[in-house]
Amino acid sequence: MNSPDQEKVLGFKRREIAPSRCQPQTPDNTYAAGFAPSFTAGRELTEKGLLQQLEQEQLINKIALQIFQASDLSYILNLAVTEIRRFLQADRVLIERYHKGESLAVAESVEPSYQSCLGKSLSSLWSGSRLKLYQQGLNEVVAQLEPVHEFSWQDLLQAQARLAIPILRNQELWGVLAVHQCSHPRNWQPDEIDLLEQLTTRLAIAIHHSELHHEIQRLNDHLESEVQARTAQLQQAYEFEATLKRITDRVRDSLDVDLILQAAIRELAIVMGVRACNASLYDLEQGTSTTCYEYTSFLSPYQGRVAKFSTTQELYSQLLRGECFQFCSLIPNPERGMVAALACPILDDQGVIGDLWVLHHKDHAFSEQDIRLVKQVANQCSIAIRQANLYAKVQEEVKTLERLNQLKDDFLSTVSHELRTPLSNIKMAIHMLRTAPNPERQQRYLQILEAECSRETELINDLLDLQRLENDSYRVSPEPILLQEWLPSIMAPFLSRAQSRQQHLQIDLPSDTPEIITDRKSLERILAELLNNACKYTSPDGSIALTVQHTAAANPNQLKLHLTNMTQPVAVTTFVIRNEADIPATEIPRMFEKFYRIPKSDPWQQGGTGLGLALIKKLVETLHGSIEAESRDGWTILTVHLPMLEADGH
Repeated sequence: MNSPDQEKVLGFKRREIAPSRCQPQTPDNTYAAGFAPSFTAGRELTEKGLLQQLEQEQLINKIALQIFQASDLSYILNLAVTEIRRFLQADRVLIERYHKGESLAVAESVEPSYQSCLGKSLSSLWSGSRLKLYQQGLNEVVAQLEPVHEFSWQDLLQAQARLAIPILRNQELWGVLAVHQCSHPRNWQPDEIDLLEQLTTRLAIAIHHSELHHEIQRLNDHLESEVQARTAQLQQAYEFEATLKRITDRVRDSLDVDLILQAAIRELAIVMGVRACNASLYDLEQGTSTTCYEYTSFLSPYQGRVAKFSTTQELYSQLLRGECFQFCSLIPNPERGMVAALACPILDDQGVIGDLWVLHHKDHAFSEQDIRLVKQVANQCSIAIRQANLYAKVQEEVKTLERLNQLKDDFLSTVSHELRTPLSNIKMAIHMLRTAPNPERQQRYLQILEAECSRETELINDLLDLQRLENDSYRVSPEPILLQEWLPSIMAPFLSRAQSRQQHLQIDLPSDTPEIITDRKSLERILAELLNNACKYTSPDGSIALTVQHTAAANPNQLKLHLTNMTQPVAVTTFVIRNEADIPATEIPRMFEKFYRIPKSDPWQQGGTGLGLALIKKLVETLHGSIEAESRDGWTILTVHLPMLEADGH
């Protein structure tokens, strides 16, 4: 009950409370003066009061039963306002919810002739004093309302009388249960106030239960979502582990890097559900990245494309530092549009050898689990590439060893043959000397002995020289040589030999050729061997030509010289030996191999050890020069480039 001062603050005008419907009525309802009420009338009043009390208890029990049977607060509140309006025969029953300074009608039962205010804000009618009384748990009992704001109760709720009971939850104001009489003022009875107080207690319990139910439901939903999310994470982790195991098994069981990486990229793209996945290998010297393996749903594939590091320096600088990162494109790609990308470097013990890219739609964010998987797959790709490179290297070494073994066999076979043949001739010559009948035949056998001994000595010297050249123990002594004076003495025996075989030998040496500095003995051996081969493989009536050229400032890289400084121009003397010989072009690359002899190309049947050109190639490289061979238009051409050496030999 409000005090008179509180009513004055609220602007209320309290009416006298009428007697309860259970109490005796005014004298108009009594018998004539002088007669006491009859026993029957008193009993009827008592029965009526008991009946009304029974109805109140039934109403309270009905609402209490619904509170315990239903968890829907809206249903409970609507049931309460409906039953209360029916029981009290009021025009409107409201439940007003107070929350964060706002009052809102959340449940209502109203006579059809009156406008509903359900969902409307009633904050303008809650003065500060009224709110304070509600918060103190005091009832508002007003038989006839008067305007308290610029908007009156009649304007908003069309109410003449109001009975409002605060609903408290945990000593905090939750709202009020309000009963309005709109057609006329109404004196509110104590039993009506008591009924509403009991009902607000039940409603507070219902609100508490409902909030607990919703909190439990929210916690259950949250727990269920967490369980589902965790289950999805575990399922994804299982799929990731299975994918990684399949990739690992492929790396372990196969040496085909192409099949391994292509399968790894496909497995990764499918298990992550992305739009594209590709792997690229780097050429650090050229500063390029080549997409070698790809699995994509895009219409335009990237496989085989070459990208320059300089075009996207920011991205490749991070990859070259070994960093894994994700980003979303700000500018649409002409072919793939806006995408989210995850880039991961492929590393080995030498550094970055390539990268792995995963692409998805622009709003996608890669999780930590995604990043870990991509890193692990990149590591497996690195292992596969390293394994394939090691296997290729081992295979190359095996081939080299097989080639060396074959060379050893060829060497032993050739050397034993070349050594045995002269020895057989020597043995035969010695035997014939013992039985020779005259001096002339003895002289002939002595010449054979001398020739075979020279041949044996030459073979042994060639083997020893080749060994010294390969071990870098061959010593040269550069000295000035004037070719115009020195070369004729070298050419003399070959001119005589060519003449005897009806071959045409020509020499082209410009008179202004400057003095050169090189090792005299090595140059003599180079020219002698090349001219000897030219005479050996040239048929009768064939031509042989030696041309000498001098270049004052030649490019070392262009001539493939063996110099330490390949940037400065050097003086180079070039010797070109051309001879008419039908040597297949396919045999040219093998001409400088040890013990290799061109089949069916020796018209004079001179034979040989096959060491000559191999020895010459080593000699030329020792003099920091280069030698090339080619065959075209029925001519075999050997070109020797010799740079000018320093006189001290350094």
